[in-house]
Order: sequence, then C-alpha cells, then structure tokens
Amino acid sequence: MSFTYGGTDAAIYRGMDRAALDAAYNNSAAVFDSSERLAQWSERSKAVRASSGARLDLAYGPRPRNSLDYIAAGRGAPLFVFIHGGYWQRNSKEIFAFLAEGPGAHRINVAFVGYTLAPEARLFSIVEEIAQALDFLSNRADELAFDRDSVVIGGWSAGGHLAAVSLDHPLVRGGLSISGIFDLEPIALSYINEKLRLDAAEVSAFSPMRRLYERPNPFRLFFGGDELPELQRQSIAFADAAAAQGLPVRMSILPAHNHFSILDELGNPDGKITRELVSLVDETALRKRATLVVR
Repeated sequence: MSFTYGGTDAAIYRGMDRAALDAAYNNSAAVFDSSERLAQWSERSKAVRASSGARLDLAYGPRPRNSLDYIAAGRGAPLFVFIHGGYWQRNSKEIFAFLAEGPGAHRINVAFVGYTLAPEARLFSIVEEIAQALDFLSNRADELAFDRDSVVIGGWSAGGHLAAVSLDHPLVRGGLSISGIFDLEPIALSYINEKLRLDAAEVSAFSPMRRLYERPNPFRLFFGGDELPELQRQSIAFADAAAAQGLPVRMSILPAHNHFSILDELGNPDGKITRELVSLVDETALRKRATLVVR
C-alpha cells in the first residue's frame, strides 16, 4: 500500500478525489461556530481546573505534553480517562476539563490526558504515550484513590481513535468513542496527513477496524446525526464489523448534533453520553462482582 498526498482530480478513495476527500473530513469547516465552541470550552474548563478536586499537570513521561489532569469526584470511585481530539495535531487537555462536570455529578473521577502532537510525534509515538499515561494511572491508583477495577477510557474525534486503540490496556475495563476514526486509510490520503505522516505500517497497525480481534471489553460508539457522512460511516462500519464477530460494541446516533455540539452530551450530568458512561461503569462493577464470586 502506498499513499499519494499531492493534488489530483482522480478518485483516490470511495469515488472521491483529493479535494472531496479533504472536505469529507474537515469538521472545523463543516461547523460554522466550531472556533467559538472551542473558546467557550476553554472558559468553562478554567473553573473546573481551578476547583479543589483538581490535580493538574501530573507528569507521566519526559516530553512537555506528557502530563494529565486529574479531577477527583470521590475516593474509591470509578475513573473515566478522556483523550482529546484535533486530528492528532491540535488542541490540548486543558480545553476539555469542562467535560468532568457530567461524570463528576455521578461520582466518576476523570483524567484528561495530554500527548505530543504531530508533526513533532508520529502516530506510533502518540499511541505509546497514551499507554504510558495508563501505566502511570495504574501505578498511582492508590494515591489518586480511584477504583482500578472500574476504569473506562474514552475520547472525541482523534481521541476516540486513541481510546479504541488503547481498549486492550490491562487497566481498561470498557471504552467509548465520540465521533471517532476507525480506519486510517482515508486519513492517510487527505490533507490531515501532511503533518501526521502516516505510512502503510501505521495505517495497518493502528486502524481499529483491522484489530477487532483484540477488543474483548465493552465499547460504546456515538456520533451526531448532523456530522459529516464520512464520520458517520466510520462508526457504522466499525460497529457492523464488530457485531459480525460478536464483540460487545454498541452504537448510538445522537440526532441534531454535529461534530462539536455532541460533546454537550458528556459535559451535561443528564447528557446521553454521560448516562451511557454511567451504565458502562455499572457494567464494569457487575463484572467485578461476578469475578469475585467465581474466585
């Protein structure tokens, strides 16, 4: 497999030429108020990061962005690990702290993971950093006072991809992806790859669609009814492939939400994604009790 990134009028993916493919994955251009939403998220997040339950910039590795923010909701409570999006090359954990307001209302601790962005890091390095962050959390479970047997990983957009790739980490008991990416081939053929620099080996190794056999943990998918068709197709194709193999994957379409507004359903204590996270946490608790009974 090889990838050509230059301009072309020829169809390069699912009947789309380069310009059409670029537009098919350009979420910021598709949502007129995307920049305003990011600014609003940043403002909301400042208050959360300033709260008494926040432990900020805990270093899990040597690089500048190798840190996480931990927003405590209760000792011995479950943990939700959130990975931000931005096509692996934009944004930061600080913007998304407001999302802790949804899970926190249900006594779920939240960790927001930062990671090195492209082009400074290749995707294989970013995936390794997420694993390092999970190792760090596992080693600090007693100090941070969360239930290591009830850890759910999740993310939005590129973060949804990283959550799916990390679903088989020993600490993780379940996962969720919001508007995620599951097949990297179209990414490698689009404008996104100018900084990401995916090669064929990375596309093969880090496309969740090609690693279905490695996902025994329950996984939830969400996307908005007003999202770009390609983003919708990515989740649908992944859910269909997982169902064909009998894997515990469930998909939800959230009507009237676009790629940005969908996060309202996690930042709100009564949001649909928050409620599904609570259900997923409850499921991990049931599995834990069943394991204890068997033992």
